[in-house]
Amino acid sequence: MLSYPRIDMIWLRLTLLLLPVLLGTGCAWLEDQKDETKDWSASKLYSEASAALDSGDYQQAIEYYEKLEARFPFGRYAMQAQLDVAYAYYRADEPDSAIAAADRFIKLHPQNPYVDYAYYLKGIVNYNRSVGFIDRFIPTDPSQRDPGAALDSFQDFGQLISRFPDSKYGADARQRMLYLRNNLAKYEIHVARYYMKRSAFLAAANRGVFVVERFQRTSAVKDALKIMIEAYTKLGMDDLAEDTRRVLALNEARGRFLAEPTPEEISLGRKIWDYMELDKN
Repeated sequence: MLSYPRIDMIWLRLTLLLLPVLLGTGCAWLEDQKDETKDWSASKLYSEASAALDSGDYQQAIEYYEKLEARFPFGRYAMQAQLDVAYAYYRADEPDSAIAAADRFIKLHPQNPYVDYAYYLKGIVNYNRSVGFIDRFIPTDPSQRDPGAALDSFQDFGQLISRFPDSKYGADARQRMLYLRNNLAKYEIHVARYYMKRSAFLAAANRGVFVVERFQRTSAVKDALKIMIEAYTKLGMDDLAEDTRRVLALNEARGRFLAEPTPEEISLGRKIWDYMELDKN
């Protein structure tokens, strides 16, 4: 009678010892069964990833690109996958991952003939961050939002132009920079008007001066001069108000104030880009 519990304990111990082995073997077998890409070549992985990207299955494309680089870290397929996965992340609405992938490509392949595209893609990602999802359906004023993404995009495009002045993406980047620069200037105008409402007239005037000095040839300069006139008048600085008024009148008479650019006025290169939906989520 005393032997039965002892036998039961032995079986229990054996079962507990074998259980991790059995589970591990089973999981490995299931993993092998599920991973259809296990025996794929680099070219096969790349072609399937590209097909997934073209069909809009961005998560599948990302998975294939990452498997390709992990299994075949050297060679042209891996290099191209590093760039393509940045675009796939962008289309999957993962902007941080897209920028990280583009930065990685720039760091690893600074002399690659397509590295200008990585800079351009960074600018596009941040550009669309500055536009926002709602603006695709309901028109809003982008200059009233936090300028962080717009400034990042402006700097990204600036790097592209300074490093690759002959890039095929240069013309489009310059046009986008004009639009972004105007929005950044208008943001300063919104801040200046806020200061005026709070009776912080000196701060408002200083914002106006900042726009005039830093954002020449934007539509915001005219508004900046008007704010400066009002602020100087409130502060009793009549001489400065009068000088600013003369500057405003002179520039108006000579037609130096530019009309506000719109996204639709951006270059043919951008129109082609938009037609191909390369910067839409």
